[in-house]
Amino acid sequence: MYEQILLPTDGSEGTRGAVEHAINLATTYDATLHTIYVVDTNVGIDASVPGTLDTLEEAGENAIDGVLQQAEAAGVKTIEGVVAQGTPHQAILDHIDEHDIDLVVMGTHGRTGLDRYLLGSVTEKVVRRSDAPVLTVGMPAESSDESS
Repeated sequence: MYEQILLPTDGSEGTRGAVEHAINLATTYDATLHTIYVVDTNVGIDASVPGTLDTLEEAGENAIDGVLQQAEAAGVKTIEGVVAQGTPHQAILDHIDEHDIDLVVMGTHGRTGLDRYLLGSVTEKVVRRSDAPVLTVGMPAESSDESS
């Protein structure tokens, strides 16, 4: 049913459930798992400051590596990861088109606070504009201590 699955990640805790779903689906359908981290170069990044982009790309590489390790441990056979630059939703949409993605799996909670409200939800923009189906996964509920 799915041959190419895309998992956008920002490395936040809010994407944990999406990572688990994407890996499960890639394993179930023997699909290629793509993962992308987008360095948002359109919001106050001063590229003239030495090391700024390098630091952000390193954070992206770390987020991608975490997904790749989980996917490998789960037995996903084909995994591709990329750190891109640009507007997050547009970079994701471009990746969908360029790689014939069959399904996008995204968390509903990533970056939070003022950034989300000023920039709008990346997930919402991808859902509205993607030609591929988008599975949104909410943040996992914290386990509660029922004995208290």
